[in-house]
Amino acid sequence: MEIRKYWLLLGIGCCCTGCHLLHPVFSKSTPSASTKGSGATPAVSVSNKKNSGSSTVSVRSLPASSLNNGNSGQLKNESVKPLGFRPSDQFYLLQEPPALLQIKYAILLDVVAEKLTNSSLLQVMDTWWGTRYCMGGSTDNCIDCSAFVQILYRDVYQFPLPRTAREQYDASELIDKDELKEGDLVFFHTTGRRNAITHVGVYLLNNKFVHASSSIGVGISDLDEPYWKSRYKGAGRLKSQI
Repeated sequence: MEIRKYWLLLGIGCCCTGCHLLHPVFSKSTPSASTKGSGATPAVSVSNKKNSGSSTVSVRSLPASSLNNGNSGQLKNESVKPLGFRPSDQFYLLQEPPALLQIKYAILLDVVAEKLTNSSLLQVMDTWWGTRYCMGGSTDNCIDCSAFVQILYRDVYQFPLPRTAREQYDASELIDKDELKEGDLVFFHTTGRRNAITHVGVYLLNNKFVHASSSIGVGISDLDEPYWKSRYKGAGRLKSQI
């Protein structure tokens, strides 16, 4: 049975601050007595970290048979394994079964879940999700944009990147916006000297990118949001990957 993104999206409330929709943060709900032992995976609730309870998306319990022929939480018999070292941990702890991560990020990216095939990327994003931003930070206490991109590339693509946004820009081959695909870098000018490269994120799908920003911490934004659209400076693909 195909997993679709359209599963019972209920009660999406308005949670705008000014003109910006606050980014939701997902959390597992406690399985009820009716789901324990029934072969169903727990429901997933979506709440806003900055204004808990103001926005909710519910995903009903899914039959375990819909996930890899009864193997709940697994995709294509792929075993869950550590992804690499995080500054304060020995390895990433999987916060959700892979199938639930597909559902979560399909909702955020507004795509069908089957398009999200890189389970390592989903796990790393979910581990760092909501980590607050701080200039020069590189730990799970706080992190800046280029450190987050550097760590994501290390743990998902096993590719070493330089530390700063400008250095990452210089290490990339510039590509057109309509050529963007998963893993490409997107660059912005947000502060300082005119036209300086001061911010970087990793492109995902459907015009969305993941990054660490001062407003939301680690989260997902859209390239067409007015703030990012006006500050967009280009996209790059690592030269050795072209």
